Amino acid sequence: MIEWQVQSMKTLHVAAAVICDSMQEKNRIFATARGYGSFKGYWEFPGGKIEPGETPEIALKREICEELDTRIKVGDRITTVEYDYPDFHLSMQCFWCEVIEGELVLLEALESRWLAKNELETVAWLPADLSLIKEIGRQMSEISSG
Repeated sequence: MIEWQVQSMKTLHVAAAVICDSMQEKNRIFATARGYGSFKGYWEFPGGKIEPGETPEIALKREICEELDTRIKVGDRITTVEYDYPDFHLSMQCFWCEVIEGELVLLEALESRWLAKNELETVAWLPADLSLIKEIGRQMSEISSG
């Protein structure tokens, strides 16, 4: 009899900030190109790991301060993305956010862009972010047609 050993994949719990120009209008969103790792140059939303004892909202405020030297207001949760990368499972809670203090300074990313709804698919997104892009586009459409 052969016994199979199933290795459970490590789960990474992260929070992502979908920073928009205005929480009410959501005309443009802020995206960054990753500056490190195997996905260097791919586009993503800023954010990072949720540390023990942190809520996703607190993690986002901390991460955005560390990555972009900016203070944000965290708004509604957009969705939670579950995605399997080869080495880990990603559980990413995504929130609408807005800058409340400071300029967006790239401390870790290669470059950044403000993207309108019709520009969302003009950059190479990280695989986990692709389903999020569809949902963001849908919500931006609801606002502009509302």
